Amino acid sequence: MKNIFFSLLFICSLGAVAQIDRSTQPKPGPAPEINLSEPETFTLKNGLKVIVVENHKLPRVSYTLTLDNPPIAEGEKTGAAALSGALLGKGSANISKDDFNEEVDYMGARMNFGSQYASAGGLSQYAERILELLADAAIHPNFTQEEFEKEQDILIESLKTNEKSVEAAAGKVSRALLYGKDHPKGEFETQESIEGITLADAKAFYNKAFIPNNAYLVVVGDVDYKDIKDWVTTYFKDWKKGAALSNDFSNPENVATTEINFVDMPNAVQSQVIVENLVDLKMSDPDYFPALMANQILGGGGEGRLFLNLREDKGYTYGAYSSINNDKYGKTSFSASASVRNMVTDSSVVAFLEEIDKIRQEPVTEKDLKNTKAKYIGSFVRSLEQPSTIARFALNKETEGLPEDFYQNYLSKINAVTIEDVQRVAKKYFLSDNARIVIAGKGSEVLENLEKVSFNGKTIPVKYYDKNANNVAKPSYEVAMPEGLTATDVFNSYIEAVGGQEAVAGINSIMMLGEGSVQGTPLKLTIKKTSNNQYLEEISVMGNVMSKQVLNGDSGSVSKQGQTMNLPAEQIKALKKEAAIIPEMAMLGDETITLKGVEKVDGKDAYVIQLTDAKKAFYATESGLKLKEETTQQMQGQTFVQTMLFDDYKSVGGVLFPHKLSQSMGPQNIEFTFTEIKVNEGVSDADFQ
Repeated sequence: MKNIFFSLLFICSLGAVAQIDRSTQPKPGPAPEINLSEPETFTLKNGLKVIVVENHKLPRVSYTLTLDNPPIAEGEKTGAAALSGALLGKGSANISKDDFNEEVDYMGARMNFGSQYASAGGLSQYAERILELLADAAIHPNFTQEEFEKEQDILIESLKTNEKSVEAAAGKVSRALLYGKDHPKGEFETQESIEGITLADAKAFYNKAFIPNNAYLVVVGDVDYKDIKDWVTTYFKDWKKGAALSNDFSNPENVATTEINFVDMPNAVQSQVIVENLVDLKMSDPDYFPALMANQILGGGGEGRLFLNLREDKGYTYGAYSSINNDKYGKTSFSASASVRNMVTDSSVVAFLEEIDKIRQEPVTEKDLKNTKAKYIGSFVRSLEQPSTIARFALNKETEGLPEDFYQNYLSKINAVTIEDVQRVAKKYFLSDNARIVIAGKGSEVLENLEKVSFNGKTIPVKYYDKNANNVAKPSYEVAMPEGLTATDVFNSYIEAVGGQEAVAGINSIMMLGEGSVQGTPLKLTIKKTSNNQYLEEISVMGNVMSKQVLNGDSGSVSKQGQTMNLPAEQIKALKKEAAIIPEMAMLGDETITLKGVEKVDGKDAYVIQLTDAKKAFYATESGLKLKEETTQQMQGQTFVQTMLFDDYKSVGGVLFPHKLSQSMGPQNIEFTFTEIKVNEGVSDADFQ
């Protein structure tokens, strides 16, 4: 009987399977319902709104104070905001800077301040004191002349460092041209503007902008709502309301037709390309979710079309991406950007415009849209595991004017986006016919081809700007060279400039010790050379040798991360030239080395010497000193240029040596300062074993 029963079940199951139509894809079920717990909130009389999310899983608490102000124009005092933000957190009117920092360290807490925000976090056992210190430093700041001058110097040094940054120049000019230099989003700091700011100006900005009228304090962690309410009421009660900030500034407009805005950066080994246009988009707009999907498909990550085209297919760049912003206060931007090799700058512009135009003119595939939705849905669902998500959602609803059910309907809104929606918003927000293309690059190498770039049958006009977004004349690169000048003449001038052949010939060995850092990690560089084809270059991190290159006569090796490899004969031959104490001495009369012309390096005319097929050296026409070397390398099928800048020449043993080396490759930049250089001492044969 039991066997018959199971047989009947089996036959019924076969019938059920047979009735399923597998020729059509099953329809997706409804989006899961999102149930979000509501945080508790309260508002002080001064306007400060507090959002509290209790979470007792870990004994920690975090505080985030956000000022939801409109953009603030600074005009001639641009930089006062940055300086006021830098001065916050240096103690308070009630506690000295040293005592403040000591107590924060004792509690194992963290605190950060800016001109429009403050944040803190730590163990919940110190929750009240952390909040008290945060409030004290934020609303009773200790602005002193001594700290002001320190921060002013730091900001000026930062601006000087960025003077040579192609990426920084492109970003600054792109914002200034897109919004206008009189618009808060288009303003930028200069050394002159920072030097013209006083402590009184920094205080004035703070008093105007750091006000509770539009302020939100978000509290997340192992705390009790009633305690938070008592503490906030006590510690923020003295924070006085200020005058409402104006949102009345010029209304920027897109260019009538696509144009290229070029900034000449003679030192650039890569061009920074930014394709951008203004958009008017808010989180509360119906277009918000379709715009997110469209941007993600175009350039939101490694699977975006821009990345796949410019990096994977063409090998122009490390990566190409796009972004679209939203702003309730006014116009914001859509932009697509990449750092590309000089020789493909013009081709990259065309590739950007073609991809932007394609998503406007052709419907995206069902697969692209499905994958993009899955990515956003997955990210959203994962974020729900974090208590801070609930607070962030509540803050967004307050500041962005979102409906109460915005996040409950988040998944259904994403799923509702159609292929037609993506194409519609792409046409509306990605303006390939009204794009401003800002390029910072080496004009002598890229301009000739840039001026020939055409799109949709029209040549794109090129306009020229300096690094402060001022319109300038087209740069000229025609520099006459003395007739009959050769590479050997340039080398002789260099040798004479550093001290002369007799002084150079008197050096039998040299030791150079340098210090630098990469991404905050300290590095030490050791270079040793002798006149007997002996060379050592060693880079160490925290006392551990990370890389080492050795030449000892006719043998050599390179070591990295504990692995040592002997160098082949061809590399040893090339390294022998580098091993010379003054390499130019060894290259005199070499007919394979040629003088190519004159180019600008940091605004100085420099002779360009082609040392090998892959390497160039640049020597100042006026001083004769070597300013730069460029080496072209192939990695994983892509071509990259490594740059070495030589600066701060000082005499050691009667010969000038550069005391500062700056090496860059792609986005990485390492600067070494030599703290010790010794001639004819500190070197032995044992160093090269």
